[in-house]
Amino acid sequence: MKRITNYTLLILIILSSILLSQEKYDTLYIASWNLENLFDAVDDPNKRDEEFLPEGRREWTQERIDTKLEHLAKVISAMNDGKGPSILGVTEVEHRYLLDTLLARYFKNKNYKIAYAESPDKRGIDNGLIYDSDIFLLNYIDTLRVNLDSGYPTRYVFQVNLTFKNGTNINVFVDHWPSRAGGEERSKPNRAKAASVLRERVDKLLNENNNSIVIALGDFNDEPNNRSISEILGARFFECGEDINTGSLYNLASKLFEEGGGTYLYRGDWNMLDQIIVSGSAISDSKFHYLCNSFELFKPNFMLTKSGKYKGAATPTFGGSKYLGGYSDHIPVGAKFIARNK
Repeated sequence: MKRITNYTLLILIILSSILLSQEKYDTLYIASWNLENLFDAVDDPNKRDEEFLPEGRREWTQERIDTKLEHLAKVISAMNDGKGPSILGVTEVEHRYLLDTLLARYFKNKNYKIAYAESPDKRGIDNGLIYDSDIFLLNYIDTLRVNLDSGYPTRYVFQVNLTFKNGTNINVFVDHWPSRAGGEERSKPNRAKAASVLRERVDKLLNENNNSIVIALGDFNDEPNNRSISEILGARFFECGEDINTGSLYNLASKLFEEGGGTYLYRGDWNMLDQIIVSGSAISDSKFHYLCNSFELFKPNFMLTKSGKYKGAATPTFGGSKYLGGYSDHIPVGAKFIARNK
């Protein structure tokens, strides 16, 4: 009897040790996508949206909006092996209610919520964030104004502060830096200004807490090796396994960029304009960290152009002035993060 009791006790101790040593983790999918001119068909007198009206150059009707929303939903639903993203940063949205409509129509089974702010951009295209409110609590948003030397108004750097259910505080910055209109060289100072605005806020967070979790994502309109990102923002190229400095920024897109990957095809050249950049703690933190080599260009076959000089690129809504009824002219990017759930 004593032998059985001791044996049973030994088994219980072993099982208890195993259970106590096992941590439960969630795998989160954080993504970014330029939605390519998600406009409504109503004239906003304060914005230059004339081409996206029924009588405008794009002949932008409710039917075309509905097709656009359906196609966006198809891509978003396919993310994360069909489970959808945990966080999705979006750019080029005219008004929040377009995102509200997208979620109400196609994501009734998800408890997604939206963080959004109207920006001073002349065309009216703004940045927003869709997040899973079952696992994230929204604390606050902030809009960081980018004052260009020309005085021309552009998008905010949009900050969203969230708390994951395990108590981890996360700062997400949704970026859509000034475009390369007028030429890359001529427009460089504009993106340099956006980079300095983001860097200043990141420095503030890291000075307050060197272990701050920072995730900057979006359409930067520059590539990982351009000065605005590599020098002014200071986002380092990242290789899994390297020593991490919690006070530094690391570009998760850098490896695929070096391999020739990109999110936007321009004159036969792939440009890695859409990226995810994180603080060192987002790689090394035990409660919330990047899953190495999980950064991806999310390009399901159904959204890609099948032939011609744009083969392999995302099928856009318009090709020049021709309506194609596609998805977007940018390929989304995503990455997985491991988070202890308590």
